Amino acid sequence: MSESKNRVVLVLGATGYIGGHVARAAHQAGWRVRALRRRPGATGNIGDLPVEWHEGDIDRPSSLVHALRGVDVVLHAAGYYPRAGGRVADHVGKGVRQTRDVLEACRQAEVRKVVYTSTLTTVGPPPRDAARLADERDLYLPGSLPTAFYYECKYAMEGEALRFCAGGLPLVVLNPTAVLGPGDSTPTLGGVILAAARGRGWAWLEAEVNIVDVRDVAQAHVAAVERGESGQRYLIGGHNLTVREAMDRLAAVAGVPPPRVHIPLAMIGAAAWVSDRLPALSLLGNHLHAIRHWQGYDTSRAREKLGLSPRPLEETLRDMLEEYVARGWLPRKPIVVG
Repeated sequence: MSESKNRVVLVLGATGYIGGHVARAAHQAGWRVRALRRRPGATGNIGDLPVEWHEGDIDRPSSLVHALRGVDVVLHAAGYYPRAGGRVADHVGKGVRQTRDVLEACRQAEVRKVVYTSTLTTVGPPPRDAARLADERDLYLPGSLPTAFYYECKYAMEGEALRFCAGGLPLVVLNPTAVLGPGDSTPTLGGVILAAARGRGWAWLEAEVNIVDVRDVAQAHVAAVERGESGQRYLIGGHNLTVREAMDRLAAVAGVPPPRVHIPLAMIGAAAWVSDRLPALSLLGNHLHAIRHWQGYDTSRAREKLGLSPRPLEETLRDMLEEYVARGWLPRKPIVVG
């Protein structure tokens, strides 16, 4: 691989949330950053960076040829994101086909390393007798969740990426946990934070989560280029805590009342059943079905090998809320520090 200061990296997904932060971290590392975009003129949240933009679409692999010319590293944070209902096989087929086309283009371009951004949903629970947190050894079990097109699709996509790696393409898999932080112009998970900061976080669930800052995820991508071992998965996580603990800490930062109502898991199951039957809510149903499987994670591999050092959760929440105030999404009131 070329010297770091002369390294050329192509970021797929640079106009998006995680990909934009990845592009910024790559620029801060001193690398020459290229980025792919579907819409001419689109810059996401990195319009201030000296990025070499290329028009293209990962669903049209021929459009990648020019962008890949002379590239050392591909940071792939643009994988297919299934959102609507439909046949599980259709989602899996599309996701695997897209992954295969992108990685085949990387192979033909003789890219020297690919960092593939996967997800926590491909990491399953540890064996019942293991007495440990889930880690990279644990895999999602296909068919273990009802109507789980999102989980099945992402698992199959990661498997396709690792198949290319086994075939000789140098590739590292990163599995971010629940990602929060500034820079999300169309909040998804951040929408839950926004609602709670408006004082609407009145209920909590019996579940455990792991929350990581998007900026720490981006730095992990840079570290994976330098130190990630080909063929390895790395869980990129931050803080293990219960949903109630997370909401209590958010309420303290936002200066709003903490949640007071406990929602039983049985009620969540009923909501998942309804969501399955409403196409617009089918992705929500996927995640509701999985609540019983939400868990904490052991991120020691990424800490030891990639130098992952998560920032305090309160910093992440404070920076998010300050940005929401600046965007006019929250009323202007002091954000509690500390």
